[in-house]
Formats: sequence, structure tokens, C-alpha cells
Amino acid sequence: MDAPQTGPVADSLDRRIISALQIDGRASWHRIAAALGEPERTVVRRGARLLESGLVRIGAMEARGRSTVVGVRCSPGQARVAAMALARRPDCVFAHVLTGTPDCVAELLCPRDRLAGLVMDELPGLPGVVETFTYPVLRHVRTIREWHAGLLTDTEIDELRGASSEASAPPPTGDVLPTGDATQELSRQDRLLLHALAEDGRCTYDELARIAGVSEATARRRLGALRREGRVRIRAVIEPTLLGLPVEAVLWVRTAPSRVEVVTAALTQSVHVRYVSFIAGERQILVLGAFPDEPALYDFVTGSGWLEDVMSLGVSMVLTSLKRGGMLAPWL
Repeated sequence: MDAPQTGPVADSLDRRIISALQIDGRASWHRIAAALGEPERTVVRRGARLLESGLVRIGAMEARGRSTVVGVRCSPGQARVAAMALARRPDCVFAHVLTGTPDCVAELLCPRDRLAGLVMDELPGLPGVVETFTYPVLRHVRTIREWHAGLLTDTEIDELRGASSEASAPPPTGDVLPTGDATQELSRQDRLLLHALAEDGRCTYDELARIAGVSEATARRRLGALRREGRVRIRAVIEPTLLGLPVEAVLWVRTAPSRVEVVTAALTQSVHVRYVSFIAGERQILVLGAFPDEPALYDFVTGSGWLEDVMSLGVSMVLTSLKRGGMLAPWL
């Protein structure tokens, strides 16, 4: 099968708990319950069930290198194979198989001094590849980590983003594109912390301390620093269908350079827009969206106000996702 089942998601409260975990995957159940105004016992029970089901996963990924979007046109019948090869790369953030051209799209974290090798040596070696397209990301406008489906109020979001009692300072509220490639290697202890969080982003500080061989206070301090510096990104990885948004699409937008800021600002006002980046290419804006149905997608790409500033628009629908937030799809 190409997608997990959604049975464990029962109602709007489940979806609001999922949205809270998207805001901060390490927020305590107590803090989530307080923000949502729900009994803590109920939030603990439902939240634990969602995590145990595997439909909501909290993971971590080291932010190393600059983002590069890769599109691949494949020989017939090879799109899944090529997308799988991209998804299994440790530097891959997401990988989707699409309708139209390209057949699949992925985001890779690649230091700019390795970009030439990626383009000329690594991508042509992917199985089934006919043609590749490489688009370095010049600026992230919205990342998946910053997206939620509009199920929480501004007050609830502010409470969830507020300073946590578990850290000396609040984690960053979004992924910031670094001004340069992160070349400093993580220490052994930090790497052990990262490996543990990649398996379970909600590991307790006591568990992290035992794994890294440090004190609990040191584990708390080091993770707080890594998150503030943007070196580690902790994300709630979900299928949008869990939030009632089963139709996913990739939009390739071309606009006049002077109107890029206007268009991207308008795009981020939509709860259906999960990801927006300015990329180097003929179509400068890449958008990932999720919608309740195809009529909603049609309305979005034909009737939105931001289309007045758009010169051309390409729409591809997502057939299947092999990786999200640095984590392979559960059914793999």
C-alpha cells in the first residue's frame, strides 16, 4: 500500500492535538492540554494513542548544508524506484512521486561546495533517470515545520510556542535558511542525542542523558542550544490526510521578480499551503499544498487573488510520498 490508514484519528480533538505537536513536537502533554483547554488525562490518552499508532511521528534531522530541490524525469515504470533512491539518502528531507513532469521531486540538504558533484555525478546515477532538474533554494518562506491546518487559534499557538519549562529558552518557531553551510561537526555527545531523537523526538531528557553519557542538565542544555542554533530540527511528521486534507499538489510558480514578495506573502496566508520556497529556476516559487478535495485545489489555482501577479503556473498532484521531514514513510 502507498499510504497508512487513518482509523486512529477519531475527531476534531485528535486533529487539534496533532496540530499542537506540529507547533512543538516536544511540548509536554501538560502544556498541550493547557493550551487547548482540555483535560490533561484526555490529552495524554489520545496523544499517546496517536504516537503509538505510528501515524504521528516526532523525529529530528540535522540541518547540514543548504536546501536544493531536485526534480527527476524517469523512464516508464521507474518513477517509484528513482524516488526511493532519493528518499533513502540521509540528506533527503522529502521525496514525492508526482503526476506530469518531473515524475518525482525531492529536497536535499547539500553543502554548496558539493552541489557540482551532486548534479554531475550523483543524480545521473539514479536508477531509471532520463533527465534531472536542480533548483537551489535561495530562501525558505514557509517550511513544513511552520505549517498547521488552521485548527488552532492564535492564542493557542502563542501558548504552545512560548518558553517551555523543559528548556532554558524556547526553540525556534521555524526553520531558518542559514547564511552559509554548517561545516562544524557535531560533538560525539551531540550526535548521540541527534540519533536518539531521530528515532523518537519525544525522548525524555533522562533517556537522552543515558544514551549520550552526560547528565540530564547537560542533555537539556545541549539540545536547547542545538535547536536555537538551527542545527537540529524536530518535526511532527504526519500524512495531511489525517487533518482532512488528502489531496496534495506541487505548484511551480513563475512571476515577475518584483512581485515575488507579494505572491509569497499571499500564499502563506492560506492554511492549504504547507511549504513555500524561492528557488533558482525559470519558475522561481515552489509550493507544496494540501486540500480537502480536488474542487478545492481547482478553486485555489484558478480563483486566488495572488494569481493576478503570476505569469505561469504548473500543477502536479502527489501520487505517493516516500519521505517527509527526513523520515521514511511508515509503510516502507
